[in-house]
Amino acid sequence: MTDIREEIAKILSPHIDGMTEEEIKQLVEVPADTSHGDYAFPCFKLAKLMRKAPPLIAAELAEKIKDAELFESVEPINAFLNMFISREFFTREVLSEVLSEADRFGGSGEGGGKTVIVEFSSPNIAKPFHIGHIRTTVIGNSLYKIFDFLGYKVVRMNHLGDYGTQFGKMITAYRHWGSREEVEAAPIKTLLAYYVRFHEEEKNDPSLTEEAREAFAALERGEKEEKELWQWIRDESLKEFRRVYDMMDIDFDDWSGESFYTDKMPAVIEELKEKGLLKESQGAQIVDLEPYGLTPAIITKSDGTSIYLTRDLASAIYRKKTYDFSKSIYVVASQQDLHFKQLFKVLELMGYEWAKDCVHVNFGMVSLPEGTLSTRKGRVVFLEDVLNTAVEKTREIVLEKGVNAELIDETSKTVGIGAVMFNELSSGRIKDYVFDWDEILNFDGETGPYVQYTHARCASVLRNAAEKFGDAAPKAGDAEGIRLSSLLTPAAYELTKLIYTFPDAVEDACRKYEPSVITRHIIRVAQGFNKFYHDEHILVDDAEERKAKLLLTYASMQTIRNGLGLLGVKAPERM
Repeated sequence: MTDIREEIAKILSPHIDGMTEEEIKQLVEVPADTSHGDYAFPCFKLAKLMRKAPPLIAAELAEKIKDAELFESVEPINAFLNMFISREFFTREVLSEVLSEADRFGGSGEGGGKTVIVEFSSPNIAKPFHIGHIRTTVIGNSLYKIFDFLGYKVVRMNHLGDYGTQFGKMITAYRHWGSREEVEAAPIKTLLAYYVRFHEEEKNDPSLTEEAREAFAALERGEKEEKELWQWIRDESLKEFRRVYDMMDIDFDDWSGESFYTDKMPAVIEELKEKGLLKESQGAQIVDLEPYGLTPAIITKSDGTSIYLTRDLASAIYRKKTYDFSKSIYVVASQQDLHFKQLFKVLELMGYEWAKDCVHVNFGMVSLPEGTLSTRKGRVVFLEDVLNTAVEKTREIVLEKGVNAELIDETSKTVGIGAVMFNELSSGRIKDYVFDWDEILNFDGETGPYVQYTHARCASVLRNAAEKFGDAAPKAGDAEGIRLSSLLTPAAYELTKLIYTFPDAVEDACRKYEPSVITRHIIRVAQGFNKFYHDEHILVDDAEERKAKLLLTYASMQTIRNGLGLLGVKAPERM
């Protein structure tokens, strides 16, 4: 895509001594008031260089560059050089780029094949895959797609919670009250019931606590019975997890959970000892982080068992050795902010300069109207139930609208699940929110279904053009030589500008680890197209005018499709 600021800098550069093109480019700005131009160049900094008053400099520059093809007009106003871009030139550039790049429009090669690890989702084995997991899952999946779109080699990691003291509790609960048949019939709901019962019974029977502690210690020692029980529970849980991931069309390159790093922890603990970082505190082994404003990092507990931090240290070192990542991203809730500060600081103290390349992408918490989610109390909303309910609610809506019966199943799934995922990515990730069925499944306003419907509307216009006039689908090169005067109206031009800035939105989302930047942008593109659709008659008899408007329709559809794709949401062609 032509960088307009860069083009302006090239035009101005021969007339400004003492400044590089890059320095000129950095000064070019977009006026808040569009009546002051599409772009403006402040001349204050040139006063010393040219030994003239800024308003005089602006007037002289305007005279020198006014005939450049890029500009419709150039006006000096006080100390500013205000530039109105040639709408036809700009529109042709934008449409040519979208037609040429198609599914790659908005992407780039900035990553240069550098490896980025994105760890996300990471549910706990034997526990519910509930609505609280949707944020890490869809944010992480979107970040994977964004980085991939920008040319990075991305490794998707599902760091399963398949280890830790909760497995001692689960094994103990199963031994007391479990049934293999019950678990295999409904793994997660059955195992959750055992887990909840354990915590209820534990209140009156403290021996269960000790029994669970011993069960986990036996698992860490690799005892045959505990290990086999653990493996079976893990396998049964994964069957359910995969079903939910399939509903959202999400996959991973690596499913290694915490257990994978068990045999790698001793070397890390030994390294910490050798580097003089380990201290004993009340029987536990810690790294003192108080000098850095952090609480002590526990490496092993007083009974010798490991904790999350030990395993995360082992996994970080393993990942660097295995993948030589340029960035390692952890998409984990803000509740774990302290944990990751400790993790990155300990890695830094161990002498690993790449600790600076580890990033915690945090997000706000989900709660229920009656309070926070709690696995121990059994107060959860299963994610699979949310997705199925969304599909059923969508089915009711499309039936009311009289959609072709053969499209109902596909449309209900695409729009229903898309609505839930889009909603999760529609606002800043750090915000907490209360899970509300009415809000999640609201199909009005700035929602996923609205954007999907706009994409389908674009596709419908293109189909109708083919059926009524025999117009071929737009292709690369079609914007060259065609009359574009019909696309210079306010609605068409504003839409073109929104399409032009889509690549900027993708880069901004990557920089900020914030998919909602893309969500908000494609909502604006959808709104822009719908205004254009209502203000202009697209399928006119004049072939040249119709072709120009179809090119803008195609560019809108392509931009929306690419944006939805980066969110992990499908773009239906019929609704």
